[in-house]
Amino acid sequence: MPVSKPSPSVASAAALTVAVSLLLGAAPAHAAGPSGAPRAEPEPPVKMSTVGGERLGRPGTQVAPRPGAPALPKGLSGRSWLVADATTGEVLAAHNAHWRLAPASTLKMLFADTLLPRFPKDRVHTVRPSDLAGIGEGSSLVGIKEHLSYSVHDLWLGVFLKSGNDAVHVLSAMNGGKERTVRDMQAHARELNALDTQVVSPDGYDEKGQVSSAYDLTLFARAGLRRADFREYCSTAVARFPGLVKKPEKGAKRGKRPEREYFAIQNTNRLLTGAGVPAYRGIGGVKNGSTTNAGNTFTGVAKRGNRELLVTVMNPAKKEAYQVYKETALLFDWGFAAAGSVDPVGTLVAPGAAGAKDAKNPQPAGGRNTGPRHTVGTTATAARADSGPDSGDGVWTAAGVTAGALVVVGAGVYAVRRRHPLPAAVRRRDADGG
Repeated sequence: MPVSKPSPSVASAAALTVAVSLLLGAAPAHAAGPSGAPRAEPEPPVKMSTVGGERLGRPGTQVAPRPGAPALPKGLSGRSWLVADATTGEVLAAHNAHWRLAPASTLKMLFADTLLPRFPKDRVHTVRPSDLAGIGEGSSLVGIKEHLSYSVHDLWLGVFLKSGNDAVHVLSAMNGGKERTVRDMQAHARELNALDTQVVSPDGYDEKGQVSSAYDLTLFARAGLRRADFREYCSTAVARFPGLVKKPEKGAKRGKRPEREYFAIQNTNRLLTGAGVPAYRGIGGVKNGSTTNAGNTFTGVAKRGNRELLVTVMNPAKKEAYQVYKETALLFDWGFAAAGSVDPVGTLVAPGAAGAKDAKNPQPAGGRNTGPRHTVGTTATAARADSGPDSGDGVWTAAGVTAGALVVVGAGVYAVRRRHPLPAAVRRRDADGG
């Protein structure tokens, strides 16, 4: 995938972003059968994990409507999907919730859950050539250059907005390398009782044996959203990213410090930016992904009134443009409409020993979640964001998040604009290769 080139000013960078955004993304290539016809869709396992409830281990769609409940949307084609109440953890409906599938860049949520607490956002790291070694062919890149310096805040913007595998590799190097980071992520998945997940590469790039599930990805999102810094990054629509260092002009005074260029980056989450599909009202992130093996994957969080929902969709069979976002929006609409009119078919288990106990003793089908309420703070307000692990059960600024927060980063200062949405004409080509 091409890397965004640095631009000498904010104005030209913004113009570059809009121009490039007019391009429409192509769907990833998919294998065909011997005759050239598309291969038949694979079938889910007959038996899957029952973590979170016995019904979640069954193949097919699981929903327990009461009289008058709205019907599930027609035309859903995701191999796996899940709708959950982010506050109570109740799973309102699911389809092959524990099917172990390639996750693509949605695995970066687990990467962030694992590494965000380890480095202060103002720490600066100078990139070594070895930091960028081993990035998979066709990976999405934010445009990090060796021998240049970036703050941890910059790197996380690259991870969340551009799904930059180069940013992931640099943060992994800071953590002691890819192998250690994979081990740490695997251990953290177990702590979260995400037992479907097998980590091979920290960036979600297609690797043999690397799998997760709609259930586990939803656990990762729910855990991350309890952190203010995670919420800030995943709800940021557009930001400035450090580029090259300008060489002093001829005749410049001696001792003048070189100036850093910046260029615009835009979040590849289309429900957040409104690029190609309408921005979803109340959306606050979380993470999208796309690879050949995974197809398109997405986990999102949104709020309407007092209800917060998490939706995960993995690998829609329909290969129409932006199908994963369309199906996510349909499931959000259903979840908000179904409030109070469906019984839960399972629950998102808590981290640690308490959740492990629930995982070993799943509740019966249709059982109501009686566990403690787990509030997901989803504030995207930069002024309140910090790097603390549980920095408040904040409130939504949904209108601002839906409009697409514009974060201006430079010289250690950033501000958030919330009044005006991104231009309706903005279209952004997905560059998420894992």
